[in-house]
Amino acid sequence: MLPSLNSFMRFIGAEEKLRDHGFTTKLGAAVKFNQHKKEGYTDFTRGDVRNASCNVIRSEFDNMLLRHAEESGARVFEETKITDIEFETNGAEMRPTSATYTRKNGEVGVVHFDYLVDASGRNGIVSTKYLKNRKMNQSLHNLACWGYWTGQKQYMPNSSRHNAPWFESLTDESGWAWFIPLHNGTVSVGIVMDSSISAQKKAEGRKATSDGNYTLRDHYLDQIQLVPGLKALLEEATLKEDGEHYVIRSAADYSYAADKYAGDHYRIIGDASAFIDPFFSSGVHLALLGGLTAAASIAASIKKQCAEEVAWKFHDVKVATAYTRFLLVVMSAYKQIRNQSVAVLSDVDEDNFDRVFDIFRPVIQGNSDVGKNLSENELERTIDFCKDIFAPTDPEMIEAVGARLRPELLAANSPILTNEEINIESQGDDEARIVLHRLNARKPVNQMYQGPDNLQVGDVGGYVAHIQVGALGLVEVAST
Repeated sequence: MLPSLNSFMRFIGAEEKLRDHGFTTKLGAAVKFNQHKKEGYTDFTRGDVRNASCNVIRSEFDNMLLRHAEESGARVFEETKITDIEFETNGAEMRPTSATYTRKNGEVGVVHFDYLVDASGRNGIVSTKYLKNRKMNQSLHNLACWGYWTGQKQYMPNSSRHNAPWFESLTDESGWAWFIPLHNGTVSVGIVMDSSISAQKKAEGRKATSDGNYTLRDHYLDQIQLVPGLKALLEEATLKEDGEHYVIRSAADYSYAADKYAGDHYRIIGDASAFIDPFFSSGVHLALLGGLTAAASIAASIKKQCAEEVAWKFHDVKVATAYTRFLLVVMSAYKQIRNQSVAVLSDVDEDNFDRVFDIFRPVIQGNSDVGKNLSENELERTIDFCKDIFAPTDPEMIEAVGARLRPELLAANSPILTNEEINIESQGDDEARIVLHRLNARKPVNQMYQGPDNLQVGDVGGYVAHIQVGALGLVEVAST
C-alpha cells in the first residue's frame, strides 16, 4: 500500500481498525534497478512512524473494509452476483435503472436504484459488457507470476528500514521482481516480465527438459535466479505449497484503460475502470480515489449542486487524469528496467496527458518548443523526467547532500530546477546531482501520494470536490 492509504482510512473513520489489525508495517521501500549500484530507498515515515504504510493480505483488508461499510450503514449482500444491468435511453446517454442478480442459494432477483457504482473489479461489467470500451495497454503486455515463502530473511532488520519490501530488476532486463513481507509470516514473491519474453523463456525451458514438461513453477523458480538481491533474502526460505491456497499463480495482459469512466447516473471505479501495473502499488490508491470522486459527484448531483452531466464528467476526468499520472511514472520505471525506449503514445489519451503535462510543462519548456497538444517529444521528455524518481538514493545520502548544499534546494515546496540549474548547484558532485534530480522529479508528482485532499485542487469545468464527512459534494471554484 502507498502512504496515502492512511488519510483515506482516516477520512472514513477506519484508521484505527487498520492499525489495530496487525498488518506488517511498511516504513518505506527499497528499489534496485541497476545491479552495479546500491539500491535506492524511499522513507515513508519522515520521522513519524504513523506516516508509514503497510503490506496487507487482501482478503483480510477487503473484509475489514466491507464490515466497516456495513457498520456505517451500507446494506451488504454476500455470495451475490450481478448478471445483467438494464438501461434506459436518456438522449445520447444510457442510464442504468436496475440489475438482475443471482445468489449462491439459487435465488434470482432484480434490484432497482437511482445511481450505479461499478466496483466489479477486473470483470468491469459496465465497461466490458455494455460500453465495450476497454482497451489493453499496448506497451504493458506483461505476465506476472507469484507465490509465497516462509523462513525468509528480512531487509535490514532492526534498523530504520526494518523489513521493508524489496523490488529488483531482473539481470537480463526482461522485467522485475517483488518481495513483500506479510503479517502471517509469509512473504509474497512475484516476477513481472514482458509476455512475449516470458513465452520465449518457457519454450526454451521445455526444450531443455527431456520430456518437455516445464511448469509455471519451474519458470517462476528460474526467474528468481535472475534477481540476486531477492534470492539472497530467500536463501533459507521454503516455497509454501499445499495445492489449494498456496500455489504458483499467474496473470497476463492485465493493464488496461477505457475512454470513459462515468455517465448518466453511473460511475466506474477501481479495477473496473482501469489498471496499470503492480509495480507502483497504485491499484488500491486509484480505487480509493475513484470511490471518493464517485461519492462526491453523486452527492453533488443529488443535492442539485450541479447538473448530473457536470457531476459525472468531474468523476470521469479525475479518474482518467490520476490514471495517466501513474502510467507515466510506471512507464518511466520500465524504461529504466528494460534499458530501452518504451513506445507509449498509443496508451496515453491526449486530453488526459495535456492535463497532467501542465505540471511537467515548465520543466520541459526550456528544452523544446512545444505546443499544447501531445507530441512524442513531450512524452519522451516527461518519461525521462519521471525516471529520476527512482534514482538510487537513500535518506542518509539525501541528508549528507543537504549538509553540503543550500538547504532550500531540497525542500519539497522549492521551485523545480532545470538540468542546467542542477549542474550548477551540484558543481561536479555526482551524489548531489543524483539527489537533486530525484527530489526534482518528485515535486510535480507528490500529489499522487496524497489522499482525499488531492480532489480539492485542479478544477474540472469550474468545480472542485468538497471533502467533508457528511457534506460531500462539488463546489464552484469561484465560491471556494
